[in-house]
Amino acid sequence: MEFFKIGRDIPFMRYALVFNVISFLTFALALFFLVTRGLHLSVEFTGGTVMEVSYSQPADLGQVRNHIASLGYGDVQVQNFGTARDVLIRLPVRAGQTSAEQSQHVLQALKAAAPDVELRRTEFVGPQVGQELATDGLMALGFVIAGIMIYLSMRFEWKYAVAGIIANLHDVIIILGFFAFFQWEFSLSVLAAILAVLGYSVNESVIIFDRIREAFRRFRKMSTVEIINHGITANISRTIITHGSTQIMVLSMLLFGGETLHYFAVALTIGILFGIYSSVFVAAAIAMWLGIKREDLIKHGSRKEGDPNDPNAGAVV
Repeated sequence: MEFFKIGRDIPFMRYALVFNVISFLTFALALFFLVTRGLHLSVEFTGGTVMEVSYSQPADLGQVRNHIASLGYGDVQVQNFGTARDVLIRLPVRAGQTSAEQSQHVLQALKAAAPDVELRRTEFVGPQVGQELATDGLMALGFVIAGIMIYLSMRFEWKYAVAGIIANLHDVIIILGFFAFFQWEFSLSVLAAILAVLGYSVNESVIIFDRIREAFRRFRKMSTVEIINHGITANISRTIITHGSTQIMVLSMLLFGGETLHYFAVALTIGILFGIYSSVFVAAAIAMWLGIKREDLIKHGSRKEGDPNDPNAGAVV
């Protein structure tokens, strides 16, 4: 399906150096904010009190959040749990207060607004649990990155694996840099969004690399730069349709999903936008600078090309 037919190849690689300098500066700033400010970790990582309360009517999460905020809790998570009448509340650790005292104060504030509220359970999540979650999350991120490198090496060639993983790390670090700079809450849902962005970004890189491989097979007289420009241009219609549809869905979550999905949608929004950018101007450009050539992409396989216009027709590729 090609809704946006482009007659001439767009010279993307002409501006590759400029965009990669901008990318490097953005990447460096993101690292700087990560080191100097750090991430504002949620209760899931730092530990705190978890409460489950129940209402006789569907709960208004906005009002519940406001009542708890009036007690001085700025970093509280409020979400439905099971049904619309059940609410799960996560409170950060507060110096000088035990978990029991925290839950009692919050329950009193909620009962003042809605006497029918009942406390179902309360428990304390220790910092050790949060540390284990952080460690497991980093391990998951590392396994995903390693898997991507192995996949790209098997699917294409090591130059593409290096280019693809640099582009993916570029996206991840920039997302983390946004969260560090604005001190947005970094929770497990945001970590899940980052893992999703990794897969999303590598998918775009793989499709562009496929178009480049096809162009290498079809056009013998084109230079490497012209081949890359043609491969990216041939993919523009698919990029607009796919990413436009995905972005509409993510923006819907961002605008109408409420507090629970807010930062999850923010991470996805940033990741999708930078994922498209990095696949075109980072991954393709780095592959070009690493010296990709026709032999890198068509030396594997066993099928014969049947196109009479194909310079490789009849050859085993």
